Amino acid sequence: MDPAGVDAVTLEVLLTRLDPEVPVPGYAYPGDAGADLVTTQDLVLEPGQRAVVGTGIAIALPVGYAAFVHPRSGLAAQSGLGIVNAPGTIDASYRGEIRVCLINHDPRQPVVLKRLDRIAQLVVQRVECVGFREMMALPAAPRAARGYGSTGVTVLGTGHRFAVTTQRGAPTSQEGC
Repeated sequence: MDPAGVDAVTLEVLLTRLDPEVPVPGYAYPGDAGADLVTTQDLVLEPGQRAVVGTGIAIALPVGYAAFVHPRSGLAAQSGLGIVNAPGTIDASYRGEIRVCLINHDPRQPVVLKRLDRIAQLVVQRVECVGFREMMALPAAPRAARGYGSTGVTVLGTGHRFAVTTQRGAPTSQEGC
């Protein structure tokens, strides 16, 4: 049971180790979302440099699921290591090696990785398959087409201000509500 007293359901994901020394991905703590992935090679990433590295594993996900490769927050904070296309998407039909496109965001220091270092996290999630229906116009919605940075700011030239919701769900501004 998890800390809330709920029985955890485990989804079986088939896995092949393409490198026998690579550990099977695992979770650091009960209830974690991301299972650790490692690199199969030694690597030095100079500032701004990127490289695609193998993880030594291939998986078979059930239809209706996808896996997403996320950066490790500690590596990002400590050394500037990130993933170029974060999160990387692994579709249920893909059977090849999971590879990760790493980048060194640090402006001065190289990132040094050793074989079997943890480099990323794999999160498996249920995904919906949708059918797209083309429309001449979309139904109206409060946000409309306002995108990047549109919540909690005045839209230039319109005088409109939109409500920002706090963590507790209470609007911080009633204008526009």
